[in-house]
Amino acid sequence: MFIVTRVNDARLDLEISGKLDSEAMKLLLDELIAKSEGISAGRMLYRIAAFNIPTIGAMAVEMSRLPELFTLMQQFSRIAVLTDTDWVKKVSEFEGAVIPNVDIKGFSLEDLAAAEAWLEQ
Repeated sequence: MFIVTRVNDARLDLEISGKLDSEAMKLLLDELIAKSEGISAGRMLYRIAAFNIPTIGAMAVEMSRLPELFTLMQQFSRIAVLTDTDWVKKVSEFEGAVIPNVDIKGFSLEDLAAAEAWLEQ
């Protein structure tokens, strides 16, 4: 399951839970790209709960769209990742270290207020 919400012209919220298959990943990426249109130096609140590793088909869909995803990432300057899984938090922060011009910070699910405050800094 996923929900993509455009909060305003500078903020996007993304919520993912459960397992993503290839069709769900295609729909998620289509919606994420469409709702990000026009955002520049934006902020994203990314909530990942009860996450399961995506299917091989879902990962193939994501890999096939990497050029679009790199362009998408350039539209955001900060991404706060709320999760109930430590390894997801660590992977998110690693991505923040290797993706230029994007700060990514992981937070526990219950730290919504801290994540929102960090996004607004």
